[in-house]
Order: sequence, then C-alpha cells, then structure tokens
Amino acid sequence: MAATVISLFALAVIIWVLWAAFRANAKARRNPQRIESTIRTEDERRRIAMSLRDRLSREPLGSALAERLWQRLMTEEPNNGLIYDRHRDFCGQGLIRTLEGVMLADVQDGGSYFGAAIAEWATERDFVAFFTRQSDFSMSGWDAGEPVFFTEDDWYRNNQRLTRAVMERYLSRL
Repeated sequence: MAATVISLFALAVIIWVLWAAFRANAKARRNPQRIESTIRTEDERRRIAMSLRDRLSREPLGSALAERLWQRLMTEEPNNGLIYDRHRDFCGQGLIRTLEGVMLADVQDGGSYFGAAIAEWATERDFVAFFTRQSDFSMSGWDAGEPVFFTEDDWYRNNQRLTRAVMERYLSRL
C-alpha cells in the first residue's frame, strides 16, 4: 500500500513539474519581444563600438612607463609576462618574455598557449621607442596608422587588448 501511495505521489510531482515547464515555455513563445530583447542589431552593435572607441585615451604611454615595462618583463622566466587576463579561451593580447626579448602575441587559455608573434623586440631601445608612442586607442586595434595593432575585425578590435591600466596593474604586482 505505501509503495503505491509513494509511486502515485512521485508521478503527481513529475506531472506538475512538466506542466509548469510547458506552461512557462508556451508563455515565453507568446512574447514577441523575447528574441528582439536579447539580440542587438548591426546598427546597435556599431553604435556601441564607436562609443567605446571614442572613450579610449589617445595619450601616449611615454618612455618612463615603457622602460619600467621592459625592465619588469626582463625579470620574468621565458614564456611568462603581461597577460591581459587569465581565463579559459581567448585571453587577449599579451607581452611575453622570450629567450630573445619580448613578443606581442595572442594568448589562449590563461597563458598556456600563445599564438604566433605579432611583433617582437630584442632590445630595450626598440621596445621603448615603440611603446612610448602607443596609447589605449592605438593598442585597441582602431588606429589604422598603427599596423602592429590595427584590425578591421570588429570582434578582435578592443577585445582584451593592452591598455595603460593593464600595464600599470602588471607593474604594481611584486
């Protein structure tokens, strides 16, 4: 008798859960704003990207920051360095210490994989000369006048790129 009651009670709970899920799904399908509210139009995405682009600083990093950055990178073991953020999948661009100097590369999976070198510097003089003139804007990929960083790919542009704040955060770590 108890087995029958428990079985009937369990069946009632399952039927109630299925009914609630079906009802919620049917209600969501009737909402015409459901899809539009989660997907931006191409114009909206472009407007947002331009707004973010226009807020990027165009102030050059300067030689003092570039020199400190080189010196700090030289204390790293090869294959370590400044990585925008350490998480799964694409982690942005990073400055990685190599045996020959420093390379700029795309970083994957928290630093366990680096793409091919985008640019490389073997001397402090060349590194400082390059980064002295960079800004958040130029490193974001928007500046067509800076071919090392420039891209026409909307996804890649300003996606986890190097910035003054990222560099200063790296330099502040012991």
